[in-house]
Amino acid sequence: MNKAKNISDLIGRAVYGIICLSLGVISLTMIGVALWDIWLSAHERTLLVASLLNAIGLIVIGMAVFDVSKFLLEEEVFSSSSTKSPAKQREALLKFLVIIAIAISLESLVFVFDAGTKDITKLIYPTFLLISAVLVVVGLGVYQRLTRDDDK
Repeated sequence: MNKAKNISDLIGRAVYGIICLSLGVISLTMIGVALWDIWLSAHERTLLVASLLNAIGLIVIGMAVFDVSKFLLEEEVFSSSSTKSPAKQREALLKFLVIIAIAISLESLVFVFDAGTKDITKLIYPTFLLISAVLVVVGLGVYQRLTRDDDK
C-alpha cells in the first residue's frame, strides 16, 4: 500500500511539474509577445498608446499566470502535502488568493484606461471587475479575521 502511495505521489508531482512548466512557458511567451508589440509600435510610430495598453494587459496576465505556476510548483511539487499544518495550508490559500486579487485589480485598471480612451459607455464592465477585486480583498480580510484565533 505504501509503495502504491509513493508511486501515486510521484506521478502527481510529475504531472504538476509538467503543468507548471507549461504555464511558465505560456506566461513568458505572453510577456515576450507584449514586448514585441511595443517594439513594433515604437518603430512604426502608430497607435503607441493602444499598443502599450494591450501590452500592459498581456504582461499583467502573464505575470499572474507565472505566479500561479510558481505557486503550484512550490506547493504541489516541492513541498510534502502530508506534513502541512492547517496554518501552512491557510497561508498557501491566502497567497494564492492574493495573486488572483492583484491580477484582477491590475487587469481591471488596464480595462478602465482602455475604455476611457475608446468608449466611455463600456466603462461599466471594468468597474464591475474592479468591484469584484475589492470583494476578493474584503473576503480575504474577513477570512483572516475569522481564522486568526485558530493560530493562537
